[in-house]
Amino acid sequence: MGTFQITGGKKLKGNIIPQGAKNEALQVICAVLLTDEKVTISNIPDIRDVNKLIDLLADLGVSIQRQGPGSYSFKADDLNLDYMTSPEFKEKGGALRGSIMIVGPLLARFGKGFIPKPGGDKIGRRRLDTHFIGFQKLGAKFRYNQDESFYGVEGKKLKGADMLLDEASVTGTANIIMAAVLAEGTTTIYNAACEPYIQQLCKMLNSMGANIKGISSNLLTIEGVKELGGCEHRILPDMIEIGSWIGMAAMTGSEITIKDVCYDELGVIPTMFRKMGIKLERVGDDIHIPAQDHYEIENYIDGSILTIADAPWPGFTPDLLSIALVVATQARGSVLIHQKMFESRLFFVDKLIDMGAQIILCDPHRATVIGIDKQVPLKATTMTSPDIRAGISLLIAALSADGVSTIHNIEQIDRGYQNIDERLRAIGAEIVRLD
Repeated sequence: MGTFQITGGKKLKGNIIPQGAKNEALQVICAVLLTDEKVTISNIPDIRDVNKLIDLLADLGVSIQRQGPGSYSFKADDLNLDYMTSPEFKEKGGALRGSIMIVGPLLARFGKGFIPKPGGDKIGRRRLDTHFIGFQKLGAKFRYNQDESFYGVEGKKLKGADMLLDEASVTGTANIIMAAVLAEGTTTIYNAACEPYIQQLCKMLNSMGANIKGISSNLLTIEGVKELGGCEHRILPDMIEIGSWIGMAAMTGSEITIKDVCYDELGVIPTMFRKMGIKLERVGDDIHIPAQDHYEIENYIDGSILTIADAPWPGFTPDLLSIALVVATQARGSVLIHQKMFESRLFFVDKLIDMGAQIILCDPHRATVIGIDKQVPLKATTMTSPDIRAGISLLIAALSADGVSTIHNIEQIDRGYQNIDERLRAIGAEIVRLD
């Protein structure tokens, strides 16, 4: 188990370039299974979850060539579908939540797709019903082996259908889209997720020959086509990482410029951090955060404390609530953090309380943070990262704390953040990786 040792209290300064978006990468890499022609994808982040998915596709028979840093070509023209029932596949697929999104393209192109119950963050229930109900609407038959926790869908000829998703699941929407693009007839998806990741997937599929309309809305209309071809696609910068760097700059009182952020794709993220008192300005397609000794959380116009809650896009992404929470601990003022989607994602706050933060955990979904306005720095401590987003939040807390902190289980952070220790050292952080 890897460990970070962080000496806090250092002001950082410089430019940082965000990696490619992890969540988009997991979707568009699975989409290469929809064609036997070459697909080239650039700006792929070099992180554990994405690398595991690339390895899984290689084992499935996809020909993969590295074109350069972050750039790969994929050609799925000679797949071994029997691999999906092998013990090795069950082990590898079960270790990666993103593996669920290979099912839709395999079902569309080959009439069957299998996957073990996927792993991932321990942040509460993340059910898969939306995926499989959508496949069934398209005419596939679903089966589940409870003893082996193994899912399967089969359907020789999918047909378009009208469907209302029971939740605006990002991965569920992506999976159903990839199944529907090769289905016969028209598919309409109501309550579809419309995050930038989904928009990017749809644009990529259209460049391959798909016919998807309603991109960026909650209603998608898909006219099925007989086959798809190759394409070239570039992944957006990771908006979760961009939000993480904004929070880090505020907590450490640092002056940082985040380069090439694709600002127009960030939605309400800059606005939400401004509500927390963080000064940030757009400079071309960069975000500049000046050094701030203090930042003050806005109240509502009647004087009541601000609530920051997650919501489907274009609402505030749940992946940044942990960042907002840790940033609030050093703000002037109070805020209620309401994590609606996952019931275990706030349980890391006990580590922040140990560091001196004033937080009341109301229930599994809500926490009230009383900001201490940097009057007393957080205290260094020893922590363990429970998941990706809590892990980066604890790392940000450690960078602002007084003394030397230790974070164990940093493999969780590595799942979502590329070479994070090297990139932080480049702007002045004192962080050491220990094996």
